Amino acid sequence: MNAGAPPSDFQPAPHRPSFRDRFPGTFGLILFTCLVFLGQWLSQQFLDVDWLLQFGAKARAPMLQGQWWRFLTPMFLHIGLPHLFVNMYSLFAIGPAVERFFGTPRFIATYFLSGLAGTIFSLAFSPYASAGASGAIFGLLGSLGAFLYLHRVLFGRLGQIQLRQILFVALLNLALGLMPGIDNWGHLGGLLSGACLSYLLGPRYQVHWDELGSPRLSDARPWHKSRIQYLLAAVLLGVLAVASLFSPFT
Repeated sequence: MNAGAPPSDFQPAPHRPSFRDRFPGTFGLILFTCLVFLGQWLSQQFLDVDWLLQFGAKARAPMLQGQWWRFLTPMFLHIGLPHLFVNMYSLFAIGPAVERFFGTPRFIATYFLSGLAGTIFSLAFSPYASAGASGAIFGLLGSLGAFLYLHRVLFGRLGQIQLRQILFVALLNLALGLMPGIDNWGHLGGLLSGACLSYLLGPRYQVHWDELGSPRLSDARPWHKSRIQYLLAAVLLGVLAVASLFSPFT
């Protein structure tokens, strides 16, 4: 044996996937949102162009003039570095749990549709301009809560504890949202839409036993069987988006 060579029974340590590899949806959303914020800052500093007010925040007047992209762009724009940090930390904390259970495509669909619903609720019930990813993040919170409720027997006591924690976090954040300057309608819209999407279209895990008697989980409603329903949900939200432009409540 050559000097320094590993013994014949040496097995290299198994490669552990990175956060980016395990949760590409969460990592991609965080990275993209941070890059957008960098673009915001550079444009404001060197071009005197404010993306937030001129191009992307939720604001009724420009949306009535045809800037309908503002239904989606608010979830990627933030009002200062602390706002960005809080939202991206929240996404980092809850995103992997949802992506693990839902899979990356359904996770991303839930994020975007919840963010859209948050903008719709905000436009329908609040006259103030707003931006931020919190509506979409509340959607992830609602989707995880509904998922744990539907699988409360499968996950047992641990799942019930996590469900109570999610309910507490949601109620606490909604209560904090009553403070001035926070768009609680956007939070509520995201939370309700995420819960509904999970309850109606989310994964349904069942336990099966293989020939060796080991339990295996399988999804009775995988993504490829529910993606058309997600598309229909997007169409429904599109109709509600148009209706929210003419809301009688603001």
